[in-house]
Amino acid sequence: MKLQTKITLLFVAISTVGLLLLNASIFYFVSEFNFEDFFKRLEARVNLAAETNIDPDKDSYAYKHVRQQYLEKLANETESITKIDSAAKPGFKRLEGLPNEFYSTVLSGKKARYISHNNFYAGRMFEKESGKYIVIVSASDPYGFKELAQLKRVLIFVFLIFIVLAYVAGKAFSYFTVQPVRNIIKGVKNITANNLHMRLDEVKGKDEITELVHTFNNMLTRLETAFETQNNFVSNASHELRTPLTIISGETQLLLSGNKVNEQGRQSVQTIMEEAEKLTGILEGLLGLAQTGFDGKKQHWQRIRIDELVLQVAESVKKTNPGSIIDLDFANLPEDEDMLYTHGNINLLRLALSNIVSNACKYSNNSPVGVQLSSYTGRIVISVTDRGIGIPQEEQAYVFVPFFRASNTSDFHGYGIGLPLTQNIIRLHNGTIGIRSKEQEGTEIQVTLPVA
Repeated sequence: MKLQTKITLLFVAISTVGLLLLNASIFYFVSEFNFEDFFKRLEARVNLAAETNIDPDKDSYAYKHVRQQYLEKLANETESITKIDSAAKPGFKRLEGLPNEFYSTVLSGKKARYISHNNFYAGRMFEKESGKYIVIVSASDPYGFKELAQLKRVLIFVFLIFIVLAYVAGKAFSYFTVQPVRNIIKGVKNITANNLHMRLDEVKGKDEITELVHTFNNMLTRLETAFETQNNFVSNASHELRTPLTIISGETQLLLSGNKVNEQGRQSVQTIMEEAEKLTGILEGLLGLAQTGFDGKKQHWQRIRIDELVLQVAESVKKTNPGSIIDLDFANLPEDEDMLYTHGNINLLRLALSNIVSNACKYSNNSPVGVQLSSYTGRIVISVTDRGIGIPQEEQAYVFVPFFRASNTSDFHGYGIGLPLTQNIIRLHNGTIGIRSKEQEGTEIQVTLPVA
C-alpha cells in the first residue's frame, strides 16, 4: 500500500472517529436535555396534583384553576395518589411496571424518576395532616422521541456526507504531504551509475524531508567516490598485473624453445608457465567481476536479439571445444519478434551465456547439452540443461560464491569465477539466474532477461 493511500485512510479514520464522538455527544446531551425538561414538567404536575387533591383548601382551587387554564394536558397523562397505611403490609398499592427502586426512592423522601419505552414516571411522597401520600404522574412524550429520531437521521446523514468530504480532503492532504517524497523518488530514479555526479535538488527548511535530501546527497557523494576509487584500481590492476605476467609467459616460452635448461629445469619452467597461465585466467576473471560489479556503466548498450545471440554462443563454444554437442530448441519462440529483444551490452551477455554453455559441456564430458529459448509476460527465458556430474545438494547454495568449486569437480579445470561473473552480468541487465541440479543426473540453469 502506498504511503499516500495510508495517509488518506488514516486521515479518514481519525476524522470518522472524531465525528462519531461528536455526534454521540450531541445526541446524548440533546436527549438528556429533552428528558430532563420533560421530567421537570411531570414533577410540576406532581406538586400540583398533591396540592389540589390532598387536603384541599382555598389555595387548592387556585392551583387547580392554574392547572386547567395554563398547563397543557400531556399525552397519556395519568395521576396516581396513594395513601400510605403503616398498619398494612404492603402499606400502599403499587402501579404495574414500576420497579422497587422507584418506590424505595420515593419512600426515602426523594424525587423518583423512571422511563419505560416512551412512558415517563415522576413520583414523590408528601406528608399532610391526614397522613403520608405517594403521588405519581405518568405521561408519554411522542414529540420528544420524534425529535430525537429526526436528530438521529440528520446526524447519520451528516456523518455519511462528512466521510465522503473527509476522503476527498484526505486525498488532497496526502497528495501535498507526499509530494516532496514523490519528488525525491523521481530524482533518485534518474540517478544511475552513468550520472552519479547528479544530486537531488536542495530543499529549504529544517524538517525531515530536508534531512532526507541531505542524507541522499551525502550517500551519493560517498558512492561516487567509492566507484571512482574502484574504477582506478581496476584500470591500474589491469595494466600493472598483466604486463609482468605477459613477460613471465614470454620468458618461459623462450627458455622452453631453446636448450638453455636441462630436463629437470625444463619441468620447473613448464610448471612456472602453467601457473602463470592460471594466474592470467584468475586475473581476467577477477577483473571481469570487478568491471561488472563496480559501476555498471551502460556503454555501448543496444537492442539485442537473443535467439541470434544464442546461436553465436553455440558456435563459439563449439569452436573452443570441438567435441561439444549443443541442441538448440527454438520451438517455443513467440510469433512477435519484438518479444525476443532485450536491452544490454552484447559482449557481456555473450560472455555470460558462454560461461553457462561451456560449463554444461565441460562438466557433462561433452554429452548433449540442451539450450531452450522462450518468451512470455515480458521476460525472455534461456534454459541450459546438461546430463553431467551435477552439484551436491548441500553445495548448490554456494555456486555463485567467487572461487567456490563443488567437491566433485576436482577432475575438471576451473577457477570458480565463471558463475559469479555470469550472475553479476545478468543482474546488471535486470535479469535473474537460477539453478536446479541433482548429482550424477545433471544440471539446469535458467536465465531470465527483460524484454526491451
